[in-house]
Amino acid sequence: MVSTSARPRRRADAERSIARIVTAAREVLSRDPDASIDDIVKAAGVGRMTLYGHFPNRAALVEAALADAIRAGEEVLSEVDLDGDARDALARLIAPSWSLVAESTRLLQAAEGLLPAARIRELHGDAANRVEDLVRRGRRQGVFRTDLPITWLVNVVHYVLNGAAEENRAGRLSAKEAPAVVSATVRSLLAPPDMR
Repeated sequence: MVSTSARPRRRADAERSIARIVTAAREVLSRDPDASIDDIVKAAGVGRMTLYGHFPNRAALVEAALADAIRAGEEVLSEVDLDGDARDALARLIAPSWSLVAESTRLLQAAEGLLPAARIRELHGDAANRVEDLVRRGRRQGVFRTDLPITWLVNVVHYVLNGAAEENRAGRLSAKEAPAVVSATVRSLLAPPDMR
C-alpha cells in the first residue's frame, strides 16, 4: 500500500522544482534573451527531463518567467501611493517602474520572440491599466493632454521607460539619472499644449 503522505510531498517537491526553474529562467534570460535551455537547466540545478516535465517547450518556460517577473513587479507597484495630483502620482510611479523595466527588458525580448503580442499585452494588463487610470484622472484634473488617444499616451510612457533601459544598457544614461529623466520626459509629453 502506498502512503498518502507521499503524494503531497511529491507535489511540494515539484512546486519547489518549478520555482527554481522559473527563477533561473528569469535570471538567465534577463542577462541573455537567447540563452539556451541548457543554460537555464544549469542555473536551476535540475536536469533537462525535469524542466521538460514541467514546461513542454521554451515558450511555456519563457511565459512562466515573464509572468513571475510581472507578478513580482505588481507587488512593488501596488504599494505606490497614487493619490492626489496625477502628475505627482505618475512621477512616484516612474521610479519603481523604471527599475522593473530595466531588470526585465531582456526577458521581455525573449518573450517577444516566442509569445503572441496579445498574450504579452494581457500579462502587462494591470500595469497598463494603472497608467491608463492615471492619464484619465490627469485629463479630468486638466493636467494631461486630451488631444491624443489614451492608449497611445499609455504606450508612450512604456516606450520612454524601455528607451531609458536601452540607454542605460548602452552606458549613455546612469541608473541614478534615469528616473528623473524619464519623469521629466513623460511629464512634458503628457502636458496639454497650453501648459508647455
